[in-house]
Amino acid sequence: CMQKALFLLILLFGLSGFSPADNGRAIWVVLQGSSLTVNGSTNINTFQCVIPNYSMPDTVSLLRSNQKGVQLPMNGRLNLNVEDFDCHNKMMTSDLRKTLKAKTYPVLTVRFVSVNGFPDLKNPAKITGIVDITLAGVTKRFEINYLFSSEEKQQIQLKGDQQIHFSDFNLTPPSKLGGVIKAKNELKVEFTLHLKPLA
Repeated sequence: CMQKALFLLILLFGLSGFSPADNGRAIWVVLQGSSLTVNGSTNINTFQCVIPNYSMPDTVSLLRSNQKGVQLPMNGRLNLNVEDFDCHNKMMTSDLRKTLKAKTYPVLTVRFVSVNGFPDLKNPAKITGIVDITLAGVTKRFEINYLFSSEEKQQIQLKGDQQIHFSDFNLTPPSKLGGVIKAKNELKVEFTLHLKPLA
């Protein structure tokens, strides 16, 4: 039993990209209440689609460093269910899920790659990072704007945002009524993660 427990512990940390003895990393667990929002517009109005309560037991880790302007390796990923998107409009929700090919590619993945500095929670400032986004079977790399800030109960909030396009993932923006109403190509993706330090 002891050997089995040790094996599971090693497997858990190995898959997450860090070692339990790796004191050179800050490690956070993603808490319930984290969310991802997509803001877009049509030729008539704007729309907002959200995955409101991301609660998978994910971890995010970041190499500790006081150096500024240096790319620091970051590990972790979010696996989001495309069917969880809610656009607050039944037709728009259905159209977005269909456009994102939810039945064929049910998961949208955000993989953290690096950031250009370790966050200073006493003096919150925007930093930039690299992520790989996989959507509808296509993976693209983007530079994300981040803001780390402290919350109650020693929790951390991580906000990120980036402009992307349907065409980045070989997708055609949804349209209705013979093309009279058509979504624009640009989307703004925003995510808010509530994190609790593990190390």
